[in-house]
Amino acid sequence: MTIAGELATFLTRQTYADLPPQATDNAAMLISSTIASASLGSTLESAKIMRAIELQRGGVPEATLWFGDAPKLPVIAAARINALMSDAAASDDSDLRNITHPGTTLAATALAVAEKTGSSGKEVLAAIVLGYEAAGRINSAVVPGLIEKGFHGCVIAIFGGAVAAGRLMSLTASQMTHAIALAATSIGGIMAAANTSTAREHHAGLAAMLGVNAAQMARMGYLAEERIFEARAGFFHIYGQNPDAERIARVTGDFGQRWEILTEMAIKLVPGGHPHHAMAEAAAGAAIAGNVSADAVEAIIMSRPGVRVLTGPRHPSDLIGMAHSPAYFVAAAVADRGFTWAHASPEKIMDPVIRALLDKAQVGEPPTENLERYKQGATVTIRTKDGRSFTNTVYAPTGSAILGIDWADVDLKFRTLAPFAKLSAQTIEASIRLIRNFKDVSNVSELVSLLH
Repeated sequence: MTIAGELATFLTRQTYADLPPQATDNAAMLISSTIASASLGSTLESAKIMRAIELQRGGVPEATLWFGDAPKLPVIAAARINALMSDAAASDDSDLRNITHPGTTLAATALAVAEKTGSSGKEVLAAIVLGYEAAGRINSAVVPGLIEKGFHGCVIAIFGGAVAAGRLMSLTASQMTHAIALAATSIGGIMAAANTSTAREHHAGLAAMLGVNAAQMARMGYLAEERIFEARAGFFHIYGQNPDAERIARVTGDFGQRWEILTEMAIKLVPGGHPHHAMAEAAAGAAIAGNVSADAVEAIIMSRPGVRVLTGPRHPSDLIGMAHSPAYFVAAAVADRGFTWAHASPEKIMDPVIRALLDKAQVGEPPTENLERYKQGATVTIRTKDGRSFTNTVYAPTGSAILGIDWADVDLKFRTLAPFAKLSAQTIEASIRLIRNFKDVSNVSELVSLLH
């Protein structure tokens, strides 16, 4: 059997009862995180432009655009816009291996498709868990390689959307095989564009839209190359870095014994690029431990496996620049003894105390010990003008599944960001209660109606 076929067979046979309770709980957290991030993203120009385009295009009214009194659109359009809004705010989720954002695609796609099919909360949660499993396993074969070759993580996220949509459309194993194979050849994305422009959220919208499209095509009998992963010049060879047999075997090994959503998933509990979150935590911890004031800092030295140069803009001036600036993360964390949602605001980005520290950020030698523990983790050392030195290490950012995610943190994120979409306090609290107990929801319209 082909890799696509083996994946499809497993993914179509699983029921909600087969899934670990923590996996479905994490899926509910992804729904909350995605909607919260989309609330902030809905205020951004990129989301407004794409929303206007899809509304002008129109189509069969099948699914809801979150926030605002807009008419329903085809599932494929609603999934696209809702995913784009979530990614636009750089406040969604990540697979920590290469900062793919599968949760955004999964939640936006699953809720849009489920609205049309009248699916229950359990069916949506199962679709998200299994979509995450597909995306994560495929991802494992192209790490390293994907980022090193300059590709964006949307080429992985699309598999989550295709599988989640396929589950909710009740695809057969054969149809799911072709949905997965179609997804493998449906999308492109270049990291350079995502790091410096609103092409980042465009990628997310495409992953959701084309994932739904792949499932719809497969359901109608459209056929693709089933050996697309393992074939010569196939997916793993194009996106991976000399993928070996062991990594490829891991894609279809240990089905049901390990779950990607329990080990690789992380929810952003502060804004910006996930690789910088642990840097901010480590910097804040070092500043607190040494009681270091901003004016006493001589250098802020960042260290993480494989990193030898400072990336991103040193002096960011907007949300895009901030999201990709490790210098900003550590400078802000040292100045304020922490990093919060407020640090995505124009006021904080241009804060003179933080700006004064940006040029003091530098990259040190990569760590040589405990390398297996680093999941986008970092070590930060603050050196003061009077010769003191304080070091702190954070191996994985708060909000990582491997550490355990606290619902209180997820709820706080929702309460912080949902007001940007002009949701009332009553609606926000009702949404939180519903998402926390999503397994008991009989029809997803109960949630979607609160977001319209």
